[in-house]
Amino acid sequence: MKNLTILLIFFCFACGSDYLPKPKGYNRIDLPEAAYQPLPDSLPYFFEYSKHADLLRDSSWITERYWINLYYREMGATIQITYKPVTDSIIREYLSDSYKLTSQHNVKAYAIEESIIELPNGLYASFTELEGEVPTQAQFHITDQDSTDHFLRGALYFRTATKNDSLAPVISYLKQDILHLITSMQWRDLAD
Repeated sequence: MKNLTILLIFFCFACGSDYLPKPKGYNRIDLPEAAYQPLPDSLPYFFEYSKHADLLRDSSWITERYWINLYYREMGATIQITYKPVTDSIIREYLSDSYKLTSQHNVKAYAIEESIIELPNGLYASFTELEGEVPTQAQFHITDQDSTDHFLRGALYFRTATKNDSLAPVISYLKQDILHLITSMQWRDLAD
């Protein structure tokens, strides 16, 4: 019994109370200064995109040759851009699909805010911001004034399981890049 008491006392004093739990924190994120460059003129649309993004063909480029991705390697983010020429009344289908894709996030989003932007060059853009643990934090689509010739849609995605509150500075930064993309948007007519 005496040995057990000595052993117990030893364990009590051997374990110091110097341990303090670490406070919750987030990684420091250094964001580059915004700088933009023009798209190549082989696409039926033009906008300025970030110099910090790589311009990549979308995986379905064989069937959809005007679909691209703006890949932010340092941030693990992609802005997927899809383009469709508009014929007859098909614009309603494209707009409906765009709104359906956004509304699919209602389950996890605690806020969805849409802004309609009329650009000086006659284009109209819908810019939607989603808040919550959603896979896309921003979506947009752009049409010409009469919605008769062009339709472009974009969505922001991250390739990470990091919570969106940790990514808040990056999300804010990329939303500003998207708004710059939208405000510099123009259509080009290409001869096929």
